[in-house]
Amino acid sequence: MASWLRMVLFLVPVTTLLVLAHVYLYRRLVRDVTASKALRRAGRVLFAGGLVGSLGARMVGAMFSSEVARGIGIVLLVWMGLVLYVLMFTLGLDVVRGVLTQARGLPEPPSPERRAFLARGLAAGATVAGAAVSTHGTWRAFHPPDVRDIPVRLPGLPKALEGFTLVQLTDIHIGGVLQRRFVDELVARTNALKPDLIAVTGDLVDGSVPELGRYAAGFGALKARHGAYFVTGNHDYYSGVEAWTEFVRGLGITVLRNRAVTIGDAGASFDLLGVDDWSASRLGESGYDLDAAMKGFRPDRASVLLAHQPSNFEVVAQRGVGLQISGHTHGGQMFPGNVLGRLIWGETNAGLSQRGDSQIYVSRGCGFVGPPMRVAAPPEIARIILLPG
Repeated sequence: MASWLRMVLFLVPVTTLLVLAHVYLYRRLVRDVTASKALRRAGRVLFAGGLVGSLGARMVGAMFSSEVARGIGIVLLVWMGLVLYVLMFTLGLDVVRGVLTQARGLPEPPSPERRAFLARGLAAGATVAGAAVSTHGTWRAFHPPDVRDIPVRLPGLPKALEGFTLVQLTDIHIGGVLQRRFVDELVARTNALKPDLIAVTGDLVDGSVPELGRYAAGFGALKARHGAYFVTGNHDYYSGVEAWTEFVRGLGITVLRNRAVTIGDAGASFDLLGVDDWSASRLGESGYDLDAAMKGFRPDRASVLLAHQPSNFEVVAQRGVGLQISGHTHGGQMFPGNVLGRLIWGETNAGLSQRGDSQIYVSRGCGFVGPPMRVAAPPEIARIILLPG
């Protein structure tokens, strides 16, 4: 499918939903609760401006200096999340009100004043609840990710490597919102763990090297006894995968593009494999090649596969890889995304799961895309502790 057609198929439903949400909220939160022409006019300006700004954030931001553009972009993205949660609470309260009215057989309040009072109460409640959830979600998104320890028994791991720590960073999404300060904090937290190995499993950036190189350069300070490794994600392809892989190599980070390396020494070691993003071939690029990564693979040796997406894990497990480490899903990022993600990805939406003798760990990621919010899917730094299987 052509890239322009994929973009159209994405933008049309998203734009339609945004328009419907803004119209519905204007009617429920403004028109239905006040007869004041001035307030209704202000409401129309607010919702129309929010809608246009949400759809054209990049264009609006380009008219101002970089810091002003960043501030405008953050406000507009937060507005999108706020609209989502106010919409959810407004619809929810409307449904509850309708169900209770039908169940009790109660008519609508006959007095216009009573109807207006009820409408104002529901509107205020939905707005406060939506704002509270959005505020917490925004705070959580910008707050440094928590460290999550995951013990994993890896078949074939030598006893001498028991307790080997592999710290995973994924779905960081450095761009117009998350920049150098976030990178430096993330690197400091990672280095403080004194990991044996660091794995960056894709979606490092959302933008080109000239735009974001000065922010991403902070990853050059990552330190681990056995080094840092990187595999590509779909957003890295959108951002110019060849330029970014060269940039990452220049930071001293090893890029694994459909190949494997040995971690350890002659006395005790395991195989670390890395593949390009699963969806790269749909972008007209050479991408995921498990066969190339597994060239010379020995099933009797301990093995860890770095793959941005949890896709194809069934095949990976059949091929005898002991552990796959992935990201991509964000764990849903924002409720109800975590519920929908579970329906789409099943148990590989987030956390540790198993197929036969093989396991997969899917991180919720460090950053975010779209609205800068994390609701019921907090960001994480995953510290995977390898134990003999």
